[in-house]
Amino acid sequence: MTCLNKVAMTPPSSDHKRPHTPSSFRFSSLNLVWFLVVPSTVFFLVSTLGPHRPSISPLSSLLQVSFSNNSLQGSSIFNGSSIDSSFQLEAETDYFVSNMPLPDAIIEKHTIQLDISKNNESESVVIVTSKIVKKNSKLERNEANLARVRSSIKQAALVRNLTSTHQDPDYVPHGPIYRNANAFHRSYLEMEKVFKIYVYKEGEPPIFHNGPCRSIYSSEGRFIHELEKGNFYTTEDPDEALVYFLPFSVVMLVQYLYEPETSNTNAIGRTVVDYIDVISGKYPYWNRSLGADHFMLSCHDWGPRTSSYVPHLFHKSVRVLCNANTSEGFNPSKDASFPEINLLTGEVEGLLGGPSPSHRSILAFFAGRLHGYIRYLLLNEWKDKRDPDVQVFDQLPKGVSYMSKLKNSRFCLCPSGYEVASPRIVEAIYAECVPVLISDNYVPPFSDVLNWKSFSIQIAVKDIPNIKKILMGVSQRQYLRMQRRVKQVQRHFVVNATPKRYDVFHMINHSIWLRRLNIHVRYQSWSILKARAGVSTCLKQ
Repeated sequence: MTCLNKVAMTPPSSDHKRPHTPSSFRFSSLNLVWFLVVPSTVFFLVSTLGPHRPSISPLSSLLQVSFSNNSLQGSSIFNGSSIDSSFQLEAETDYFVSNMPLPDAIIEKHTIQLDISKNNESESVVIVTSKIVKKNSKLERNEANLARVRSSIKQAALVRNLTSTHQDPDYVPHGPIYRNANAFHRSYLEMEKVFKIYVYKEGEPPIFHNGPCRSIYSSEGRFIHELEKGNFYTTEDPDEALVYFLPFSVVMLVQYLYEPETSNTNAIGRTVVDYIDVISGKYPYWNRSLGADHFMLSCHDWGPRTSSYVPHLFHKSVRVLCNANTSEGFNPSKDASFPEINLLTGEVEGLLGGPSPSHRSILAFFAGRLHGYIRYLLLNEWKDKRDPDVQVFDQLPKGVSYMSKLKNSRFCLCPSGYEVASPRIVEAIYAECVPVLISDNYVPPFSDVLNWKSFSIQIAVKDIPNIKKILMGVSQRQYLRMQRRVKQVQRHFVVNATPKRYDVFHMINHSIWLRRLNIHVRYQSWSILKARAGVSTCLKQ
């Protein structure tokens, strides 16, 4: 980019006075333009490229960018076949940085001398030009590194072996539970080397930097607390980060700000809006991508609703949600499904494992109160049948253990409640019982990586009356294969006091990592952005 910066005029070589002809008048007018316009231009350039002021750019709303409109049946980088969540690594979205701080640029000056002759008179014009040359910023280095990572994962995806070809001392992904074991393993190893998260420091507990660790919402609290510890993936240098975490807990927002007597949620919305205003005013990172490299996380049913108060948060940011309902705006190409885990004591001790398949006498089991339309259909159809094969209860008889029933069942029914997610999916996996998902519009956790059809049964809501027929149609050989795969996939859902490689904490991070790979944040010249705003500028390509 070049811009006129300084003009020096030398006196004419002849001493006699120039005649006042129209041409000389035009030339004098040109001189006037040099002296009046150029200083203003220089001032505009300096003020524009000066140190970035931490405020929301008025040009942000002009950046018309969007994610590729992937359908739910798109192809995946991990297997190239039709999948439910349709994460496409090659479908990248560019986000343009509309500002470049002066420290990230250097100025090259060039001097040009022009000799102008007119009516036997000569005049020399010396023009000093300045060219803005951008140095490699941390953002550009990050993006260059991510480009290398994308290429390596795509190459790994070409290998169709059921077992990863990469070496790993802890675990080598293998088998049909993965869409592409080799691509997943390559991606995971790259994540461990490259992925960095910056957790915004703003906000005070209990609403920020805090969450429940013992309840149906334990997934949310556990993840927040692990990031706050700073032992995995986090960085204190925001320029080094690839993604930025918005550390509010929706569970805590509801607990402290919701007004049940009036059903008023405005205070929740104002808190989220104010928080985005604070971090976008203090840091440049939200503005430069319109939030596309930021993420929120929620296991509360109101997670999607809470994000809707900030349009960019809803439409552009990564939302890690238990309530992964595509009919309510969940977008698998940018949002990530979050496993709902009910830890009453905060520990998984006693929850893992169960009898061998030969000692599981119950075909299918469910116990749970009326909670939403799908459960109503299930209870209405099966509760009063007292079928010994399909045991469905709204309340277990006294003295009957819920965990014992789970561990003695071949299939565990996991119907949605008022919202699509259910903690029974992870409960079934812990008990080594093949989960039966009964839901509409639900994207199961880690669907980018895991082939859910290999270790679970998915039954449409309309087929609830046919549950027994469908499950009886699964051969013994097929059931044994699925049950072995449930035991294998269990490692990806286990909660550990200190996270272990490939466990649920790392898998959630991997889901976020994949979404970051799907966008490209890059600088864009001021000339294009100003043109969009209808503002003229002296900057040129």
